[in-house]
Amino acid sequence: MVDYRVASIKGFTDKIGELVFLLEHTRAVTLSEIAEFSQSHLDEPEHDGNSIGALLSHIAAIEKAHQLISFEKRDFNAFEYMQWGAAIELISEGAREKINGKSVDFYIQQLSDVRKETLKQLSLRNDEWLFEENVWPNGTAYNNYYLWFHVLEDEINHRGQIRAMKRRITNAKEQEMGHE
Repeated sequence: MVDYRVASIKGFTDKIGELVFLLEHTRAVTLSEIAEFSQSHLDEPEHDGNSIGALLSHIAAIEKAHQLISFEKRDFNAFEYMQWGAAIELISEGAREKINGKSVDFYIQQLSDVRKETLKQLSLRNDEWLFEENVWPNGTAYNNYYLWFHVLEDEINHRGQIRAMKRRITNAKEQEMGHE
């Protein structure tokens, strides 16, 4: 039976445990949306935009970027940017070429690998860390809690895009079958 109550996950401080609950719930729903996708579905761009695979890589890349910002107080280095830049930038020809031809298992593993590091790092921190304030180069203040809220917000937003694309793919299949 599904339990729709936010609770703190053991092994973390109270607030971080609640954040982990939200991160893990969000990821479980995302993974359930993509479990049955074929590679062609993952690679098909939406109206000259992003593919489902690109959105999944973007979700992983945003989490990786926020790991670096919040845990290491830095941005991608040149090597990391070569690995993650296409997924961060998304709608570009380079991104479309680089982020395709991969199976759903590739994206699931990518998301899992990034998440493992997030959970490891969050287990080393306390609730006060969430409220530590920093300032962007443009002078805008932020705290670690907001950074991780943004990770959630970004994944949920892109999952909505994935759901819409999934509906379009399903509807197109149904129309094809109706015309046979």
